[in-house]
Amino acid sequence: MIKFDVVPGVHALVHGYTNCYVIEGVGGITLVDACYPSTWRMLETCLAQLSRSLQDIRGLIITHGHFDHVGFAARAQRSGIPVWAHRDDFPIVRHPYSYRPERPRLLYPLTHPRAVPVLTAMVAAGALRVPGVTPDHELPAGPLAELPGQPEIIHTPGHTAGECVVVLPDRSAVLTSDALVTLDPYTGRRGPRIIAPAATHDCQQALASLDALAALDADVVLTGHGIPWRHGIESAVRAAHANGIPRLGHK
Repeated sequence: MIKFDVVPGVHALVHGYTNCYVIEGVGGITLVDACYPSTWRMLETCLAQLSRSLQDIRGLIITHGHFDHVGFAARAQRSGIPVWAHRDDFPIVRHPYSYRPERPRLLYPLTHPRAVPVLTAMVAAGALRVPGVTPDHELPAGPLAELPGQPEIIHTPGHTAGECVVVLPDRSAVLTSDALVTLDPYTGRRGPRIIAPAATHDCQQALASLDALAALDADVVLTGHGIPWRHGIESAVRAAHANGIPRLGHK
């Protein structure tokens, strides 16, 4: 599913309960995350409907190295699109299944049945067949002037060591990827939260990293999983802290 203008000039590709984004700006397009390899066809459809082409894409930002965000990155790179990622996530961007969460991820669907259709859809979208890629550039902290849309990068470790969020100041939006989601794929729970220990490296650090976001001037939160939160980043961070860390057996 393509959702155009989730905020002006930002379009969401929604595939297997996972979101990646197409950002239009002066001088071209910036991509944020890459869902699954088969999401590439959805990207091509989106570009055609925007009267754009692959040649308009100036770069792909990988917010973190998990398989459901690396997706079509290798194909993008082969098409001449530079790939950016935080240096601390280079190892798992290269090997998207090599990360170590706090708890075994196969245990959570047993106690959180609402997660089963979500995880099933992710597998159907290609979650088990994602090739790694070696990034072309390290994501710096702060403004990334090379890319359209005036993205600003904030390092928010916890979900992974190199997890980053992307701020779009001129659109009062922040793309939180998996630092803060409105759907946890491993529990099926909705509303602002961090992702369960089944896919998060350090949940306490993930919660602490959210505090750096609370003061941002961002009305809309666009997440890696779930629907947009349109009540401001501060309220989303507050809700995520209230929801805490989902444990096994807590449905």
